[in-house]
Amino acid sequence: MQIFNNWNIVAKGWYIACPSRELPPTTAKSLEMCGQKIVIFRGVDGKVRALDAYCPHLGTDLGIGHVEGNLIRCAFHHWAFDETGICQNIPCQTEIPAKAKVSAYATSEKYGFIWIYPDAEAPEDVADFDELRGKEIVTQADTPFERSCHHHICMMNGIDAQHLKTIHRLDIKMDLSLHRNQLGTQIDFTMRGNFPQSTWRERLGKRFLGATYEYSMRYAHGCMGLLTMMKNVKVFPPLHMMYAYTPIAPGRTRIQPIYVTEKRRGIGGYIISKFLLFCTRLAYYMLRDEDGKIYDNIQFSPKLLLSIDQPLAKYMEYVNQLEPSRWSHRCAPN
Repeated sequence: MQIFNNWNIVAKGWYIACPSRELPPTTAKSLEMCGQKIVIFRGVDGKVRALDAYCPHLGTDLGIGHVEGNLIRCAFHHWAFDETGICQNIPCQTEIPAKAKVSAYATSEKYGFIWIYPDAEAPEDVADFDELRGKEIVTQADTPFERSCHHHICMMNGIDAQHLKTIHRLDIKMDLSLHRNQLGTQIDFTMRGNFPQSTWRERLGKRFLGATYEYSMRYAHGCMGLLTMMKNVKVFPPLHMMYAYTPIAPGRTRIQPIYVTEKRRGIGGYIISKFLLFCTRLAYYMLRDEDGKIYDNIQFSPKLLLSIDQPLAKYMEYVNQLEPSRWSHRCAPN
């Protein structure tokens, strides 16, 4: 089965529902995700739950109901459901039918967002940056935007060595190394090389950053990209940002950029962290504005790949071995 660039398939993975701040305790919210109507609610214990939104009785949207303890109660006939999607109370009778249940989904709160996995249990949490694992972090979310192509196409931008020269005018020869995790859900691309000195931008980069340049892209579940820039250079520590992708309709992808850095102590540390987030955003904007018109006007067809395109071929191979989720058929176009 081809998963790459296939609007009919939603791979198992973590997808953003909404910012955490939009779901206070004891509130519920329904939303569209990957063609699926989902209700999320936060119980009195502060934990977020996610279920299929429509009550199995008559189909009322549970998102217009209310949270009672750690249950969500339907607004129509007041059936109450727990985090597993099983009905726990029907006011008009004591017997609860076995079919009185809805599908439940794993949730996680990370990087300031609520994430949903299209299964009751997830084999792993939302992806981390190796350099930040186990550390307190500071995040800054940028405004989400949309592209007119599949997110698998957008995601390859970070490992397209040709476009560094043709679009961004950076004539950097890159050596590629890659690593895939045991589950096959995550693949890391590391690109490194020496700065040339043919343009003023390249000479400036070499002067301030050193003779070599290195960055890495971590792809998780075919729907998240974790970019680490400025690796092993002078002056700057590594800069981190994340791209979270969600298919919202055939032909439309929503992209949520998130900037991430280590939390540092004191007022000086606060200023440094904010400065690094600003630098990450600045670097991203320089690249995004040059790439945007390409990905809004592309009909992707990889009929002729060169040796320099090896990372793209490896990425497509990785995506095609991912596992389709139960949401897939609901994203099929009419």
